[in-house]
Amino acid sequence: MSIRSKLFAAAFVIAALAPAHADDLRPMEGKSIDLGGISGIAYYTVERDGFRVVTTLAQGEAGTPIRVVSVLAPGQRVVLSTSQQGDATEISRKGDSVLVRKANTASN
Repeated sequence: MSIRSKLFAAAFVIAALAPAHADDLRPMEGKSIDLGGISGIAYYTVERDGFRVVTTLAQGEAGTPIRVVSVLAPGQRVVLSTSQQGDATEISRKGDSVLVRKANTASN
């Protein structure tokens, strides 16, 4: 198993330990992302320029992982989606909180 595969597996274990129903995310706490056939984990750190949100996604276990990094200021959001209707997740910053929720793809 490569180091990249081990890191990706460890990220999924961290996400599994987080409460599944919670929308609020705490710094360095993993949150599972499910976009149908593509899934992964998101976490954030507090940086000088804003909250640095790191999302790693892959298609199944054999898919090549991709990483999306966003720096969110208060009121900003990022939407991760696939071409399948209904498969979208919104990560947003509200003040000092980061929220992860299913996104309404009709408005994107």
